[in-house]
Parts: sequence; structure tokens; C-alpha cells
Amino acid sequence: MISSWRRKRAGRGRVGGESGLHKKPTELIVPTHFRCPISLDMMKDPVTLSTGITYDRENIEKWIEAGNVTCPMTKSVLKTFEPIPNHTIRRMIQDWCVENRSHGIERIPTPRIPISSDEVGSILDKISTTRNPQECRNLVEKISKAIKESERNKKCIVGNGVGKTLALVFQSFADGEGEIVISLLEEIMVVLISITPLESQAEIRLSSPKSLERLVLFLKRGSLSSRRSAVLILKDLVSSHKDDQDKVVDALTTLDETIESLVKLVKEPICPSSTKASLVVIYHMITPYIISSNKGVIIGKFIEMGLVTLVLDILVDADKSMCEKALGVLDGLCRTDNGRLATYSHALAVPVVVKKILRVTDLATEFSVSILYRLCENEKRENGGVIVEALQVGAFQKLLLILQVGWNINERIKEKVTKLLKVLNLFRNKVECIESMDFKNLKRPF
Repeated sequence: MISSWRRKRAGRGRVGGESGLHKKPTELIVPTHFRCPISLDMMKDPVTLSTGITYDRENIEKWIEAGNVTCPMTKSVLKTFEPIPNHTIRRMIQDWCVENRSHGIERIPTPRIPISSDEVGSILDKISTTRNPQECRNLVEKISKAIKESERNKKCIVGNGVGKTLALVFQSFADGEGEIVISLLEEIMVVLISITPLESQAEIRLSSPKSLERLVLFLKRGSLSSRRSAVLILKDLVSSHKDDQDKVVDALTTLDETIESLVKLVKEPICPSSTKASLVVIYHMITPYIISSNKGVIIGKFIEMGLVTLVLDILVDADKSMCEKALGVLDGLCRTDNGRLATYSHALAVPVVVKKILRVTDLATEFSVSILYRLCENEKRENGGVIVEALQVGAFQKLLLILQVGWNINERIKEKVTKLLKVLNLFRNKVECIESMDFKNLKRPF
């Protein structure tokens, strides 16, 4: 379309007998049948509904996803929600764009045709029935490629139950050997982590002893990508709110290589997401509601492998999400005497924990208070080593601020804050407390 200033300039050029040299520009009008009836913009991916009306795919899919079951133009009930690509209109629009490129019109690219429910169903049926790992891998790759192409494809594939199908195949080939089988299982994991959270039936299949054993094996000896995929799947399994969540955690604790593999991922990180996933799995392994003797042994193994030091090193400059998870793990480790001893023996422990109070998130504050409470709870009153150090790094001021400002934490933590203040108050006259700069930019939570 031509702007007003160009029209004025063209009009000036016709003055003085020059009208024959300059033709009057005309406004470029998009043909009506090239416009989407919903947005009135030129269609980029025209599709036709069962009612025979053509719309732009993006607009009509939003209409259908909003819960509408009728055609916007005719108001007729749709017989199917699968729009058919209108190649004729699309080619006409492309030709029109090419003819008018001198007006600055760019040719619309030929869109990829989204995968249909029928195609997905056919592929999943073949995946379920074939026993040939190479053929199965090729089909899984096709699913993976379609998911990456568009969000629309992903919704369609997930809606057709790809999770439970691939989890079943993973379980079937979990005890298999050979390069092709390993490659198939790795490809399945890539697809599964792209569609998390998984549906319950998929989680049940992946929680089977055979599947868990293979996941831990990938965690121990797999490639970097397969180790990352395995820990992300394990995170999804232990974080689910299903009845069999405890069974998954218990099954993981019985596998010899689980603890060592998880600690290795924290010690030698692949990426932030894999480190966070490892911390989440560890957290669920060491923080049950009731500490059993077996859980104490598990915590002891993590401590022996230096997890306390690794977590404290992470806390020095971790982002908010990482900080929450690391503090949660440290709180779990401090449930035992050995965990508290290992924590306090680290020079950074008390300063770092106190620093995180009111500085990260509400959850991080709760974990920090809980850790400090566990450390001070068993401190000998006549010695007060932890208590004195906590006072010196500004713990009293922060804890008092939690009660005064009414910070958004639960009542159980507030009760611990009150008890901590009583304990710390006994040593206030004996210790010179420092002024904490943590309050400089602190904002009230209301």
C-alpha cells in the first residue's frame, strides 16, 4: 500500500506539464478471498474446514482450542476438527505476492503440513507392534522430529498417548543389549523428556524394576546426553504426586549405583537442568516424613561421598531455583548427626545459610531457617560454637525481621524462628553482632 506522503509527492510531480512522465500510484488492495475471515489479514497457511470455509490455520486453531465446536462464519457444527490444507488458495496467494513484490510484498513461505491424529495413531501402532529395534528407532525419530517442528504437532502427539506407548517400548527393550537397542532407548528418552510431565500410565511403566535399572545404568555409564535424559526422567518420577512415588524412591535406594551416579552429576555437572534434577532426586531419597534406619544409611553414603561440600559450593553463587534445591538437600542431610557435623565442619556453612535468609525466595528462607535450627538445636549450651557464629554473621537480625515483617512462611517455620531467637538471645551480650548489609535493598512482602 502507498503512504500519504508518497501520494502528495507524486501529485507535486505532475505540476508543470509533467503528468505524462509520472503515473498516479494506486493503493495495493489484498483480494478479499486471500484474507482470513477471523483476523481479516492475509492468510499464511490457508486451511478449509468441513463446512467449506477457508481460514488461516493459526486463527482457526485458536478458535477450536478455545472450546468452540462451530464454524465461525456459518455457525454450523463441525464434523471434524482436522482442517484440510487449501493448496490452491495458498499457491494463488504466493503468486500474487510475487507479482506485487515491487510494492514491498514478501512471498509467504510454503508451510509445513502439521501431523494429523491419524498419522500419529498409525506411527504409534507400528511402534507398539514391531520387535525390530532399528525400525522402531526410525519411527521414534519421526515422532521426535514432528514434535520439534511445532507446538501444534506436540499437542497432537501427546494427545494421542505417545508417552504410555514409548514407556511401554522402553520397558520392553530395557534389558536388551547392542548398539541399536541402546540408541533406541536413548531416542525414546529424548522424546519423553520433551513431553514431561508424563501421564500416569507412562510413569507406571518407567517405574518398573527393569526400567529403573536401565535408567540408573544410563546414569552411570551413558553418554552425556543419555545421562542428562535419564536424570530428568527420574526427577519426573520421584516428583509425581502418585501413590507409588515412595515405591520409586525405595527402588532407587536399593540400586547400588544410584547414589554414586547422582553425586557424580552434581560434582561434574553437564548442564544446570541436570544438576537441578539430580538435587531433586537426592532430596526425595533423603527427606521422607519419618527417618528410618535405612534412610540414615543412605544419608550417610551421600555424606561420605562429599555431598555436603558440593552443595555448599553450589550455594555460593547459585540462581534462585538451584539455591532452593541445594538448600533442600542440605536440610535433609542435617537430619542426622553425621550430616550436622559435616555441615558445621565446613567453614562456609553458617555464613552461607544465614546469607540466604530473606535473600532468595520464601522456600529458600524456610530451608535456611530449618538448617540453622537443626545445627543450633543440638549445640551444647556451654560451648555455643554454631550459635556464636550465627550471631556474628547477622542471624539474629534476620530472624527477628521475619517475625516483625510477617514474612510469608508457614507457621512451623515461624515456630522454629521463635525458638532460634530464644537460643541466640542467650549469647547476644557475649558476642559483638555485625551489621548485615543484606537488609539494604530488602522490600516488604506486602
